[in-house]
Amino acid sequence: MRVDLLLGLQWGDEGKGKIVDVLTRDYDIIARFQGGPNAGHTLEFDGIKHVLHTIPSGIFHKNATNVVGNGVVIDPVIFDKELEKLEGFDIDIQKKLLISRKAHLILPTHRLLDAASEASKGKAKIGSTLKGIGPTYMDKTGRNGLRVGDLELPDWKDKYNALAEKHQAMIHFYDVDIQYNLQELEAEFFTAVERLKALEFIDSEEYLYQALSSGKKVLAEGAQGSLLDIDFGTYPYVTSSNTTAAGACTGLGISPGSIKEVFGIFKAYTTRVGSGPFPTELFDEDGKTMARVGNEFGATTGRPRRCGWLDLVALKYTVRINGVTQLMMMKADVLSGFETLKVCTAYHYQGKQIDHLPYSIEAPFLTPVYKELPGWKEDLTKMTEASQLPKELEAYIQYLESELQVPIRIVSVGPDRTQTIHR
Repeated sequence: MRVDLLLGLQWGDEGKGKIVDVLTRDYDIIARFQGGPNAGHTLEFDGIKHVLHTIPSGIFHKNATNVVGNGVVIDPVIFDKELEKLEGFDIDIQKKLLISRKAHLILPTHRLLDAASEASKGKAKIGSTLKGIGPTYMDKTGRNGLRVGDLELPDWKDKYNALAEKHQAMIHFYDVDIQYNLQELEAEFFTAVERLKALEFIDSEEYLYQALSSGKKVLAEGAQGSLLDIDFGTYPYVTSSNTTAAGACTGLGISPGSIKEVFGIFKAYTTRVGSGPFPTELFDEDGKTMARVGNEFGATTGRPRRCGWLDLVALKYTVRINGVTQLMMMKADVLSGFETLKVCTAYHYQGKQIDHLPYSIEAPFLTPVYKELPGWKEDLTKMTEASQLPKELEAYIQYLESELQVPIRIVSVGPDRTQTIHR
């Protein structure tokens, strides 16, 4: 019984979709275990760029079955639009895409609640994607959410109406000006639900148990990043689910003992979308260059990403809490041209120098301590072998491996699936 796990080690946007796509040929099943349409996994091949929000990133491979696990929250409207974009790519959706009955549904009023809550916070807003993720997980923990399996029951619309009425009362409580036409939103929602019901719903924990028992290989796909974990991220500027390795067990119904490899993905530098602390954030020309060369815009929201040097303190933290066994470094090509690179190795925190992630990394309490390393000028995007990498990049990789005590097995040198170097 083997499940390998792939997750992001920073604040999301690390490039998980590309690596899942690259690795899928070695697996029978790709299973998403948390998050929802707030995720944006980008894949690029054959000159076409694809962005997936809920559908697992192995969907373009004919031999892989893709499972949306119980830990995922699904917006039927966004899900339907994703399916429409896959038309024309010769994908047998009915056979290759399975949905857990225990996955929760995002209602139109969840999105409205999200917008009202964020608007009420003013300057204290957390940078929500406004996709209704938080309110849906709140209903899940509050034990009154609507699940995919409910759609098979005759009274599901009664459950929907009761929950939607509750949400409308909550929206009025926020006392903010949110303009909406619920009838229009519901018409779109109910149409999308009917299309969703055409797919196969499964008891995903049983399905995965039987698959593993028969010797099939499963890759669990995480969304967002470890520093956005509801428990271990930079709270309250986090997402509403467990993005760390533990989330795979609760989000799929697999046992901890079935997990073998934990693939951790990180950028050669650091980015963040939305609000929240970011110790190594750059506001100079170096930061602007990273954003421009790296095309740093959110795949889901389109918002510009904040950019900064690699934070090794935070990376060590996420490597440890996830039990990472192999690392994948993304966007090494973006750093080409920098004469000197900086890596944050410690923090000055409340009068002391520390090398671990403290309770708060807000700017008033903390400043980064940097180590400088030589950069490289070579264009990496056409390189295909590890032996072609410039010696300065190899030194950068070896330094990170030494500090993290985990091997870097893949180096990405461009967005296309072919621009992937195995070490």
